[in-house]
Amino acid sequence: MKITRDSILGTTRSGKPVERYLLEGGGLRAAVLTYGGALQSLWAPDRQGRLRDIVLGCDTVADYQAQDKFLGALIGRYANRIGRGRFVLDGEEYALCCNDGRNHLHGGKKGFDKRIWASEIQADGLHLRLTSPAGEEGYPGTLKAEVAYALADGALTIDYWAQADGDTLCNLTNHTYFNLAGHGSGDILAQEIRIEADAFTPADAESIPHGAIAPVERTPMDLRKLIPIGAHIDDDFEPLRFAGGYDHNWVLRGIPGVLRPAAAARCAESGITLACETTQPGIQFYAGNFLDGTTNGKGGVKYQRRSGFCLETQAFPNSVNCPEYPQAILRAGDVYRHRTVYHFGVE
Repeated sequence: MKITRDSILGTTRSGKPVERYLLEGGGLRAAVLTYGGALQSLWAPDRQGRLRDIVLGCDTVADYQAQDKFLGALIGRYANRIGRGRFVLDGEEYALCCNDGRNHLHGGKKGFDKRIWASEIQADGLHLRLTSPAGEEGYPGTLKAEVAYALADGALTIDYWAQADGDTLCNLTNHTYFNLAGHGSGDILAQEIRIEADAFTPADAESIPHGAIAPVERTPMDLRKLIPIGAHIDDDFEPLRFAGGYDHNWVLRGIPGVLRPAAAARCAESGITLACETTQPGIQFYAGNFLDGTTNGKGGVKYQRRSGFCLETQAFPNSVNCPEYPQAILRAGDVYRHRTVYHFGVE
């Protein structure tokens, strides 16, 4: 794998420089930014051997700061939602920033997606580091997070580590939008998806689960076989009506902490395939329902509704308020560690 510091992409509104790194290896190329740790581009070969950039992103720092869709970003301290922005840990109640109506989303008003990460090229990948002080966005404990991007054998691997000096929550993920036909090619409804899950976590009209786990069988949430994303996305089914389409957490088969299959996707037009593995207990499959044409994408593209899909490996949304779910509590001195791998191929 070859990693080079490509350029200073620009500066933030506060004058901080944003670096861009290029990664090459295993037949893939990627661009990663220190702003939000964002995966800006990922080039994979199609069936003709031509490289296509298959992730949504922006060309400038100003466009990244203007958008609110979390394009390609690292998410923390807690991915997804926490109901009412409140939780109790060890008998003490904490109030978080509510940046999604009455709820806390993706780490708050200034989550990890809006921070400048320190960067270092190492033999095993591009390492990004961030310290979140105690009290930031309302979280207890100072958290030190580290994420590594690596390319090898046709796969993008993202490794996550974290430690804290006090008990806290930790649920890190990446919010890349994939379009296997190319980032500016239109919607993803004809592309196919499979999720290795027999159940999902139903949520209310504010996308907050409350402890239930429901079987996918005989519902539009049954994605256990490859099926076009658009086949049932608008079915008259309450969870889909609430979310405007697919934007839900699936309960992955297998043992959390063990790397195992999570999802797969393919595009008939390009021939590009994707297979996702993770150590996390859940995966949020989001079909870009809230992309609305206001985001300035790469090359002047305006990303329209459902022009990309996300496979966000994670702990369950609102798990800290649902004792029925696996917990995302990080105890002082313990090590948080997870891995997600995206494999790419052609057929």
